[in-house]
This record gives sequence, structure tokens and C-alpha cells, in this order.
Amino acid sequence: MGLFFNKNKDSQPVNPGEWLHARQGYPFYIKAPMSLIGIYLFFYFLYLLQDIIVPFAFAGLIAILLNPVYNKFQKWNFNKILSIVLTILLAVLVVAGIMFFLSSQIAHFGEMLPQLQKKTEALLTSLQSWLSSSFGISTEKQKSMVDEAMNSSRTYVGKTLNTVFGMISFFILIPLYIFLLLFYKPLILNFIFEVFDEDNSEQVADILKETKGAVQSYIVGLMIETSIIATLNSIALLILGVKYAVLLGVIGAILNLIPYIGGIVAIALPVLMSFITKDGYTTPLLIIGAYTLIQFADNNIIVPRVVSSKVSVNALISILVVLLGGTLWGVSGMFLSIPFVAVLKIIFDRIDELKPWGKLLGDTMPVNAPGTIVDPNEVSDE
Repeated sequence: MGLFFNKNKDSQPVNPGEWLHARQGYPFYIKAPMSLIGIYLFFYFLYLLQDIIVPFAFAGLIAILLNPVYNKFQKWNFNKILSIVLTILLAVLVVAGIMFFLSSQIAHFGEMLPQLQKKTEALLTSLQSWLSSSFGISTEKQKSMVDEAMNSSRTYVGKTLNTVFGMISFFILIPLYIFLLLFYKPLILNFIFEVFDEDNSEQVADILKETKGAVQSYIVGLMIETSIIATLNSIALLILGVKYAVLLGVIGAILNLIPYIGGIVAIALPVLMSFITKDGYTTPLLIIGAYTLIQFADNNIIVPRVVSSKVSVNALISILVVLLGGTLWGVSGMFLSIPFVAVLKIIFDRIDELKPWGKLLGDTMPVNAPGTIVDPNEVSDE
């Protein structure tokens, strides 16, 4: 990265041989611990400053998504501040419309909570008896295991709520950040150009343009995919007679945004609801079958055609960064992890020194890999 930053005009040129010799002068037992310490401090500060970084990160993604709307208002000769306010207001109206659409289901769900609680307690009692008779797990042991799981889940949810300052952050901080990011967009872009050397201005422009296009394409594609999955989930649950079908379908579609892990939770919720509100195992099995078909269609038809992102992150990296994001920032980190890794891949692919890292993040198999190291048969996708 040092090759990109502005050089001091009065500085003397450094002999590349001397620079490489100095760089290689540090022994491994010094370089390795320093690298580990640097990585640890980096993630520690990310965790420590999560209350500031996470809302700002969400605001950055939303600002990039809303940028075309803001530009459209500008083309219509609206005042700059008015254009930003109208853009944010339009986004708020869309979210409010979705919440209003789901409000009736949410209200009925609240009324059914006492009944659901009684049914859940009866179901748990039956489950405890079955576990005790089938696996010899005592009731006390089961209770301790449940208490541990509940404590960890409370910690996880608490971390997520603290990360974004609760609901106040979403309704105040994030819109404020979006307003300021759109207002100071020329200042931020100009700063990025001036930080780097003039010889690399074209390359920096390409990175910024591709990053903006990839993030917009990625988020818009995800929104379309989420709408399709929410519709399919709701139709399947309505046909099977599951209560709160639309609400569960929408929640499942939102959870589906979290790669791999979210899909499992999305299936578990309606299955649990069917266990509580219905008798027998037919409906839960049909729900699992319907959701499996929807997931298959999503992975093989909807995502390749609708989520037209210019960046593909391989499955191994996706799982790792989702788990890392969850550990670092809770559920918010899971949602933010994939778009940020996609942006990193764009940057890595544009810088010669970092291209190997970009290839590692991607899902394209190497074509000219050394035959002595990589088996040619493994490189083939067939």
C-alpha cells in the first residue's frame, strides 16, 4: 500500500535492493509476534469501538445504496439538503410500509403469547421425558444445559443491541450518518484521491467506481432476492396452514441474508411454531421439505440470476467471516461481514501486492497453478 501514498518531493529515492535487504533483516521470531499483536489490536479496537463503527458501517452501505436516488433529485435541480432529506424520507417510508404490512401479524402474535407459552411448556416437558428415557440425561442436567444456552443467547442478543445503541441508533444515529455521508461525499472522495499518488489516480478511480457498483448491485440484488424468498416462504406456510405465515416468511427471508447459518434458523422457526400450534409431525416435515426446495431454488436459480454482484466470495471464507462477524459484533456483524469482504476483494484484486489475497477470497479456481503443488484434476470444476 505504501506504493500508493503521496511521496515527499524532498525525499531521496530509496534503492530497492537496500529496501528489500532492510525488510528481510528482521528475523521470523520478531516479525511473526509483531504481526499477531497487530492483528489482535486491530480486532480488539473493532470490538471496543463497535458502538461507533457498526451504525456507521450500516449507514455507509445504505448511503451507497441511496446514492442513485440522491443523484436523481440533484438532476431535478432540488436543493442539496432537500435532496438528501427527501432521499432519507423515501427510505423511511419504504421501511414503515413494510412494518405496517406486518403490523397485524405482529399484533396477533402478541395476543397469542400466553397460549404459546403453555404449549411450549408442555412440549418441553414431553421432550425432557423422552431425552431422559432414551439417552439417560437427567432432568437437572437438561435444565443446566438449557440455562447455559439461554445465558449465552442473552449475551449474544445483548451484544447486538448494545452494538447499535438499541432502537435509538437505528432511528437517530444511522439517518444522521447517512445525511452527513451524502452531504460530505465530495469532500470524502477528494480526500481519497489526494491521499494517493497522482500516478495511481486512475487506478483509485477504478477501485471506487467498481466498489460503488458492486455494493449497489449486491444490496439491490439481496433486496430482490429477499422479497422473492419472503413471498415463497409465506405462500408455502399459508398452504400448510401455519399461523403467522407472512410474519415467519418475512423473518425467514431476512435471516436468509446470513449465509448458511441464517437458513437453518429460518427453517427452525416455522417448524417450532407448527409443533406448538399443531399436533403430529406431518406439518413440520412438510415445512422442512418446502423450505429445502425454496433453498435449492434460491441457491441455484435466484442468486445466480438476481444477485448480480460483481464479486463472489467462496463458501469457506463466507462461513469464517460470518462467524467472526457474529463473535465480534453479534447479528449486526453477520450481516455486515459479506459486503465488507466483497469490498476488500475488489481492492485486493486491483493492487499487485495484494492480488493473491483477492484470489484467496474468490471462488475462481487457479488456471496456471504449479502442477507440482496443485493437482490439475482438482482445479477443474467438473
